[in-house]
Amino acid sequence: MKNLFSACLLGVNCKYNGENNFRKDIYDIFIKEGGIPVCPEQLGGLPTPRLPASFYGGDGDLVLQNQAKIKQIETGKDVTEYFVKGAEETEKIIKDLSIEKVFFKEGSPSCGVNRVWFGKEKGKGSGVTSAKLKQLKIKLIPIE
Repeated sequence: MKNLFSACLLGVNCKYNGENNFRKDIYDIFIKEGGIPVCPEQLGGLPTPRLPASFYGGDGDLVLQNQAKIKQIETGKDVTEYFVKGAEETEKIIKDLSIEKVFFKEGSPSCGVNRVWFGKEKGKGSGVTSAKLKQLKIKLIPIE
């Protein structure tokens, strides 16, 4: 198993709203090649469903440098620590299993590879887990 997948892409109801982002084409890759499904936000200790969260002050790279935060959009509660813990737990899985390729859901504050939410607007940036994995030089495949 050299692949890791955002669990929501495989039909796991782990999105913030308790739903999923099922993609049959990605599921077919999972069935054919094998892999590990993960939800970094759940690994970090967040429940499902949960309030939507967004970046404030920068993206995942800046969060990892303690220069930005992730907050619940509705309440303003700082939930950064959960996203950082999820990234750390995902990193452990990748290292332990020698994962080579990661299929991640674009837009997620954890998994977004090239685009994430800043408040109510989507912009260029990486989720916290993607930023962590880029440091490891893991091949990230963004899935819309």
